[in-house]
Amino acid sequence: APGPVPAQTQCMKAKDLLGRNGEELAARYLSSAGYEVLERNWRCRQGEIDVVARDGSTLVIAEVKTRSSLDYGHPFEAVSAAKLARLYLLAAAWTRDHPAARSSWRVDAVSVLLPGGDQPPVIEHLKGIG
Repeated sequence: APGPVPAQTQCMKAKDLLGRNGEELAARYLSSAGYEVLERNWRCRQGEIDVVARDGSTLVIAEVKTRSSLDYGHPFEAVSAAKLARLYLLAAAWTRDHPAARSSWRVDAVSVLLPGGDQPPVIEHLKGIG
């Protein structure tokens, strides 16, 4: 039988838990597509990168957006111009902190729709946004 739910998970808001599940699915999706996931939830003063991965010789900064329905729009619609600008700043910060990993890079977006019930998740991947 599974053990008790960690206290951290018990206190998580439903939205945060949904986002965490979406990021896990996105990382697995990228791995299964041949990407090497280097880091998840990397933080610095400017913000957070959901997934840092390598696609061949290209570094990928991936923003993951998760929704349980399309009631409030498609997850990709949540990647605003301001969010995209911050992702570019974060990419520069990550490469400064990891000089050995410097290479060409791009920003991708991964949409995860988790409808629940017996419906499987729907994952979409946009390469090179912005």
